Amino acid sequence: MSLPLDGIRVLDLSRLLPGGFCSLLLADFGADVLKVEDTGLGDYIRWSPPYHEGAEDSAKSALFLALNRNKRSVRVDLKHERGREVLLRLVATHDVVLESFRPGVLDRLGVGYERMREVNPGVVYCAISGYGQTGPKREASGHDMNYLGLVGLLGLTGEGDEVGGHPVQAAGQIADLGGGALMAAFGILAALRERDGAPGRAGGAGSGEGQVVDVSMADGALSWLAMVAGAYFADGVVPRRGSLPLAGSLVCYRPYACADGWVTLGALEPKFWQAWCRGVGREDLVERQLEAPGSEAHGQVVEIFKSRTRAQWQQFAGEHDCCLEPVLELDEALHSELVRAREMVVELEQPGVAGGVRQLGVPVKLTRTPGSHNRLPGPVLGEHTEQVLAAAGYTPEEVAALLESGAVAGPAATAGQGATFRA
Repeated sequence: MSLPLDGIRVLDLSRLLPGGFCSLLLADFGADVLKVEDTGLGDYIRWSPPYHEGAEDSAKSALFLALNRNKRSVRVDLKHERGREVLLRLVATHDVVLESFRPGVLDRLGVGYERMREVNPGVVYCAISGYGQTGPKREASGHDMNYLGLVGLLGLTGEGDEVGGHPVQAAGQIADLGGGALMAAFGILAALRERDGAPGRAGGAGSGEGQVVDVSMADGALSWLAMVAGAYFADGVVPRRGSLPLAGSLVCYRPYACADGWVTLGALEPKFWQAWCRGVGREDLVERQLEAPGSEAHGQVVEIFKSRTRAQWQQFAGEHDCCLEPVLELDEALHSELVRAREMVVELEQPGVAGGVRQLGVPVKLTRTPGSHNRLPGPVLGEHTEQVLAAAGYTPEEVAALLESGAVAGPAATAGQGATFRA
């Protein structure tokens, strides 16, 4: 069975998380993703522990493999004139270029979008950056937490100042993934649709032309505050941390400590709050659903939750429809019935690793043409360089000359060291 993105060819020049996750989504649905890495260490995340024993050095990082299944790898030195020539030859036969350099880097090397469109007018050029290709912070460095802080999302996350709260960092990278990778994947598909057209589309066939997809992780993260900003624009009331209905200000919609852990109560609609109150024998609390933390009602709810274990609350939730769930540790979540039923833990065959590698599955479920996590293992650094050059029309002699010049490189022979993303 063919996959939805069969035939779409992507050059991925990005490193680390945002671009890697974007191209992972595309690759899992059939796009031919070619990682264009430098002739040094390549994607830094290749060298981050922990490692899978038995895998080749440049493809043993669990973090790298989590983002780079179903991709191939070629090593090109973009600071070398002949390396830039190789890149442009590849651009000529690809639909998409994805990069995450600081704005202007490829332009300064002479292989930015304007040069690429000369060899391929239909190329969709997606640039993921912290603050966008234009604006006052175009050149600034940053990471996920910086973007979240600057757009107001971090400042609204956590308990309020009146109870000694402070901004709380999320365990998942909201700006990198939600603001960067997902927005980039959407932008790429939108640009391809415009270029290629579709049967029945108003105006007929597509334009046949590519364009720049400018993805700012700050912009993308800000868009997550659509309803919060909408309310502010309407009433002018500046929200504060702990004051948002969906982020801490309501007794009925909060995490609560129980006898041996934590649970979440999401009884936002009156019927769910009523079900919880009646289930615990406290109908007197029904009218106090919208009170704030620190109130007498909140104190009583706190004590009620502490009186039962997490397992007892899970049993309670099965008997009373009130939007109550446990707060699980990661190992518990990954072994849960829900994750198993939704096939959100899968195994990937990786050369040298006995028993394969476990990873998260494909999060988008299509009924006729579902994605595939196991088409290709995570590539060794430069594993496909010679194969890709041959397919691009280079003769064996030309390939040998490119390798000799250092403009390109084959498979990595030695281990490197990159960023560490866990203690």
